[in-house]
Amino acid sequence: MVVNQKAVDRKYTQYNGRVMFPSSHDIIDDPEVISGCFTVLNKLLNAGNQVLITTKPDFNVVKKIIDEFSVYKDQIQFRFTITSNNDELLSFWEPNAPPFKVRLESLKFSMEKEYKTSVSIEPFLDFDPIPLINEIMPYITESIWIGPMNYISRSKIPKKYEERYYLIRKNYEKNNIINIITKLESISKIRLKDSMIKYVQ
Repeated sequence: MVVNQKAVDRKYTQYNGRVMFPSSHDIIDDPEVISGCFTVLNKLLNAGNQVLITTKPDFNVVKKIIDEFSVYKDQIQFRFTITSNNDELLSFWEPNAPPFKVRLESLKFSMEKEYKTSVSIEPFLDFDPIPLINEIMPYITESIWIGPMNYISRSKIPKKYEERYYLIRKNYEKNNIINIITKLESISKIRLKDSMIKYVQ
């Protein structure tokens, strides 16, 4: 990953609303990436912004953020991407990203350290995401966002992966989406992405 030095060097002021950071990549455990991200994060927080830190969490990175920015705890909410508790699915659809155990450990640790916590299950990779939601729910202080995969290729799929693509499409068939929404409608912390709702309109 190449660090955008212009983004690191620029000045940051206080913005209206909460700032999502980073906006286009995960914070990986690489010294150059950590240095650049922490410089920008420090500027955003020092300017008084409320910051939503969004990433597929690596425990070492999360611990470094918590240690480095504890004075800004009230300005920070974590939103961790946890799309399945099945490492086989995670490794296929999110190659090189942390396994479920590491993501869950990061979530637990953040809550224990009294940070605001939320999770994005977008896209949900399990046909039934309810077991995952039940597993992470005790460690959520804010919200759980759930949504489908935005684009699933239908061409040039290697034959050995055809079954994977068939199964992921089954996740987002209208009847399954309706069933999931029905099960979740009484859970106050659940938020449905617009892309989820359009399946039942």
